[in-house]
Parts: sequence; C-alpha cells; structure tokens
Amino acid sequence: MNAQTLIESGTVLDIPLNKLKKSPKNARKTPHGEAAIEALAASIAAKGLLQAPVVEPETGEDGEPTGFYLVTIGEGRRLALALRAKRKEIRKSEPVRCVVDTANDPHEISLDENVTRTDMHPADQFEAFKRLSDERGLSAEDIGARFGVSAQVVRQRLRLGAVSPKLMAIYREDGLTLDQLMAFAVSEDHERQEQVYDQLSWNRSAALIRRAMTEAKVPASDRRAVFVGVDAYAEAGGQTLRDLFTEDGGGWLEDATLLDRLAGAKLEAIATEVREREGWKWATACLDYPHGHGWRRVYPRPVERPEDEAAQIAALSEEYDALVSQWDAVEDLPPEVEARFKAIDAALDAFGDGTAYDPDEVARGGVFVVLGHDGQARVERGLIRPEDEAPAPSAETEADGEGAVPAEVRPGAGPGVEEAEDEGLAPLSERLVLDLTAHKTIGLREALASDPTLALTALVHALALKTFYPPYEQSSCVEVKLVSAYLDGHAPGVSESPAGRRIAEQHEAWAQRLPRESAEAWGFVAGLDGGELLDLLAHCVSLGVNAVRNPMDRKPGAWAHAEVLAQAAGLDMTRTWAPTVSSYLGRITKPRILEAVREAAGEDAAERISGLKKTEMAEAAEPLIAGTGWLPPLLRTAQVEAAPEAVPLAAE
Repeated sequence: MNAQTLIESGTVLDIPLNKLKKSPKNARKTPHGEAAIEALAASIAAKGLLQAPVVEPETGEDGEPTGFYLVTIGEGRRLALALRAKRKEIRKSEPVRCVVDTANDPHEISLDENVTRTDMHPADQFEAFKRLSDERGLSAEDIGARFGVSAQVVRQRLRLGAVSPKLMAIYREDGLTLDQLMAFAVSEDHERQEQVYDQLSWNRSAALIRRAMTEAKVPASDRRAVFVGVDAYAEAGGQTLRDLFTEDGGGWLEDATLLDRLAGAKLEAIATEVREREGWKWATACLDYPHGHGWRRVYPRPVERPEDEAAQIAALSEEYDALVSQWDAVEDLPPEVEARFKAIDAALDAFGDGTAYDPDEVARGGVFVVLGHDGQARVERGLIRPEDEAPAPSAETEADGEGAVPAEVRPGAGPGVEEAEDEGLAPLSERLVLDLTAHKTIGLREALASDPTLALTALVHALALKTFYPPYEQSSCVEVKLVSAYLDGHAPGVSESPAGRRIAEQHEAWAQRLPRESAEAWGFVAGLDGGELLDLLAHCVSLGVNAVRNPMDRKPGAWAHAEVLAQAAGLDMTRTWAPTVSSYLGRITKPRILEAVREAAGEDAAERISGLKKTEMAEAAEPLIAGTGWLPPLLRTAQVEAAPEAVPLAAE
C-alpha cells in the first residue's frame, strides 16, 4: 500500500515539532533572514500559530513512512518554533497543528504560496499599528514584542500612521514616496503637513519638505538651546520635536518665544551676579553684542603684587617647571604627581592674571553679558557710557595744564573786528591763524618726510587713537582714516572663529598695556622699540582689512589687492576654517560637492557618494574631505616666488 494513502489529504494533525523537517521540494531556496524568523517567533509567542503549516509524510527508500513530516508550506514557521524551542520557551516535542496534503504537487503548492498573494500596502501596516496603540493602549515596546520588531521601528510606524489622512491617501496612490512621507511625519501637525504639500513646486525632495516642516522651529544645536539646555526648556513646559527617521541632532524646539525668554532670564541672572560680585555700576544682558554703541571701553591694567604674593607665585611657577622637566617624557603620571600639577594650577589661578580695573572705572562703567556663537555666555567688561564719563576739565584748568592752547592762537575776531588798544593782547584774526598753521603744517610734512622713524611713530599713534580711544581719535594731527568693517553681519560667529578669538586676545593684550588717558598715548608709542612699534602698527592696520566681496559695494581693485596681500602674508586658511556641512558643503550644489570630494579625496571617493541625495551627500563628503587641507577657490592662496629681501624702513 502507498504510504501517502495512509493519511487522508486534508487531515489536521498535531505533530511533534521534532518530527517536522524542511521539504526538499520547497520552492523557496533563499534562506529566511534572521529578522524574519525573530518576528515570526514573537508573533507565535503572543498570538499562537495562526496558520497551520502544510506537510506531507516522509517515506524511506522502501516507500514506508519514517514517522517524520516534510513541511511544504510554512518552513519559516517551523524555524520560528525551533528557535523558541532552542530558547526553552517550548518543548522540542511541542505539538504543532499541521494540515496534511498528499493530493497536490508539493513544489507547485509551495510556489503558489509565495507567488499568488498580494503584500499589504505599507500604509495599511502604519495605520494598523496606530490602531493597536490607540484602541488597545499597547505601548511601542508591547507592539514590538508581539511582532518581533524593535520599539524604535514601531514608533516610526506609529508616526507614519499619524500623518494627515489626505497625504496618506496620496501615498496609497503613489503620489508620494516613503521618503517624502517620512519627511512630512517629522511633525504631527496635519494642518502644517497639508499646507507644506500644497506649497510644493516641482522640487519635492524629502530634505526640502523636512526644512519646510521645521522652518519655524529652533534646532537643538542653536546657541540659545545649547545655553539654556533642552532639559531646562522641557521643565519649563517647552515641547521638542524629534525626527524618528534621521539623525536630527537633538531635534527642534517648538516654542521659540519660551526659549528666548529662558535665555534672556539666564543671561540677566549672570549679569546681575557679575555686577554684584565685581561692583560695576550697571550690567546689561544681550543675545548679541550691541555693536555701534559708540561708548568708550576701558581695560584692566597690570597691578603691582605684594612681595610675599609675588614670591609665592614665583615659587609655584618654579616647582611647576621642575615637575614638567622631570615628568615630560612619562605618558601616565603617578597619581600624586598629577594631583600636584592640579593643585599648582588651582593655586596660580587663585592669584589671578595680575591685572585689575581701576576702581573709579568700575564705579562708572558697566558690563555686557552676551550669548556667544558657541552657546556660552561671554562677559564684556569696561564699557563707559557718555553720561558716566568723568567731568571734562574747565577752561581755566585746561589753560593751566600741559598742552594749554596759547592765547594768541585761540579763535579771534575776523576781518572788521575792532582791535583792542593793547595790540599785544589782541587775538589774531582767523585768516592769519589759518595762514600760519598752514605753513606749520607744510613744515611738519617736510620734517616727517625726512624722518621715517618719526613718521612711523606718528602713524602708529594716530591708528592707536582710532583703535583704542574712539572718543579721542581726533587727538592726532595726522589724518589717517581706519575703518573696521563689521564681519559678523556677513558670517555670523566669524568673530568667534579661531582667528577672531586670537585677534580679540591680541587686542586686549595691547589695551592693557596702553595708558589709560589718550593724552599719554604719544609718550607710550614713542617709547616703543622698533619691533613693538611695528607689532602695534600691524595690529591696528589688520583691523582695517576688508576683503568681503559684497555685491552691493563692488570693489574689484580692492578684491585683487586682497589676493596680493594674501600671497605676501602666506595666508593659510586651514588654520581657521574647515569645510563642514554647515560652513560650506550644505550650502552648495551636488556637482560642487562632488568636485570638492574629487579634488580632496580622489575620483573613487566622489563616485561612491555620487548617487546620494544632497543632504546625505554633504554629510558623507565632510569626513572624506576632513584633514586633507582642501579649501574652496575663494579661500585658497596662490603660491608665488619668494620676493626679494625687504629694504629696512630706516637705517639702524
């Protein structure tokens, strides 16, 4: 008797799991993926075996039944049950409800199972997951456990299921791609989703949709968010929007008004604390430094330390230097040595930098507390408002002091004014004063023209007055104009770049050395040696450089000179600028991104990312270019032959 007639086709049997085998006639030859088996195992654990496998009895070479059954349809379910048995969730002999089929060709019905079916549309799955969450109250973790997927995947599907029904219907009809739908899902605001969709033109890229959905929100990388902190913002009731489908850098803060209020309050608290601790007359908190205020600024001056304090500092410095010499070659310092280094650093920090503001200036001056580009509060001290300036000297006092204006050259009567009887006391006429001082001017010009060192001193003095004593910039008879363009308006945060901070530190160092009063500036400048005089000149002149290519103020001659100056200085922009997504790559077209990668990392690297979308391409390009020294053409400095040795300004 044929073995297949022993059991009638269509019979339902409970067969021990360890009696089920893979059928060699199964049409599916590609192995099941691990994730698919995990999902089936989770589903069976939660809901049981919903669909019985189809089997046929196995027979030996003699045609007799072996007691095993070959799984024709349901091999994935068999593997999922075997996985559960391996994990000891069920017995190896767990009975499995199966349907015996001996009437049909096993290979054909296996093929039929995989071919003649229609997969569920993704939209149906998204909405079904959302229904489980809404109607049955299942969490993402619960749903994930029941379907063998991660909680993050469930959250993504729930977010997609919450997209506007209008957009979901368009997605079902293939009017939107899954990438576009995910971009709309960055926010659950249906009205905004539909509004953005209606405003789309021919460009419907996911990146553009995502930008439009978040344009009114504040990125978590914004300096205000960094300063306040996302946790503090959330504690104040602020909502944060997260994109579940991309690396969103911490998401977007939805309440910009609340964020501004929190940032302002935190800056105000710092300003109050600085004013009360240091004794300033006023302190003002600002998100941005108020350029153009026109107020005078003072700087701390070196103070003479008591002998015992100076001796302590010297002793600590000597000990520090000795430890550095002793342990410089050792990579891992002994704990006691490392602790001593920290103790010396703390002690030296406690002594301060040896400078202090004049108490009178502190009593009249104030402080700006501003929010830096890096999200850190910055304290700008020493601002003197016009109403807080010291009283100007009276006419009598001025006449008695140094530099008093001689009476005979004070403004007098013009033509037709009756002279006093005592001609020796009569003021000179304005016309004569103009005549005489014009001759004096021509004489000074000749004198300076024949004395390069004195001319250099006069130039540096005039520039120093303009740079460090704005209210008194006309205290020099050398009329030199120095304009320092405000660069942050063109490139926000440029003043806090590495180069910007180095310039600021250099400026403060000179400000601390220069005398407090502008009238004493000439003596200071005249007393500088040749090297220091040139250093101060270089600093002042550097602030007047403007190589910005502003289309509203075209200066092709100045732009060309900027290139010449860059060559002469050997300018290397890699010291202060790097091509990142935010600084360059995210702001140019795809062909330019590929051109940059090709130049920096080679053709192969450019080819690898050529198929990416623009946002992903920019992000992939950044690490490829990093460290190569590549710069865009506008920032490159052309190499030139060495120039002849410069001629000294004056004979030594």
